[in-house]
Amino acid sequence: MAEIRSTMDLVMERAARMGTASAEELQDEKEQRRGMQLGAEFLDTPTMSSKDLQELLQDTSEKQRKALRMGMLATMLRNLFLPRDEDGKNRVKRAMQALVALNGDSAQVDALCRELQQVAERYGQHRTQIQEQLMEQLRGQIQQALARETGMKVDANKIDPTMDPRYAEEWAHVEAELNKQYGQALEQYRAELSRLSGV
Repeated sequence: MAEIRSTMDLVMERAARMGTASAEELQDEKEQRRGMQLGAEFLDTPTMSSKDLQELLQDTSEKQRKALRMGMLATMLRNLFLPRDEDGKNRVKRAMQALVALNGDSAQVDALCRELQQVAERYGQHRTQIQEQLMEQLRGQIQQALARETGMKVDANKIDPTMDPRYAEEWAHVEAELNKQYGQALEQYRAELSRLSGV
């Protein structure tokens, strides 16, 4: 199990590295941070294209380019996640587009991103399907309980199962299992993309 370190430990480590780091290493770290910021800007700006990232790299010196690219790639890899909504899907899709572009339109990276896109789509479909099944199951249980208590038949469509405390508890359990299952696949893709990208 990975050791969880405090923020203070991380700050102290970084300070120690900075004390022993050469000017070149400090410049590389600065360029990587700038690359991360540019990557985040790309993800947050729908009007930017992956070609804009390539042009930004071309406009920098060869010395800076590697560190800048590494920062951009790190941001894109961190933004590969299991999306729960349309905004998440769009962010993951843009991160994949940038990964392909930053790897010189590599066919291998493109193929992995396409596979990962399919995994993310299956996750979304599976998640929706399971959530609907759970809601339907609870709706039926609530309907039966109300019929027993009041003797009246209640229209199931008028019952909101998400208001039942059992829903939150059961959904949290089911979602955690689903995230674990798909999360393992996601980590494998992320690791392989990281390897291919040289990060």
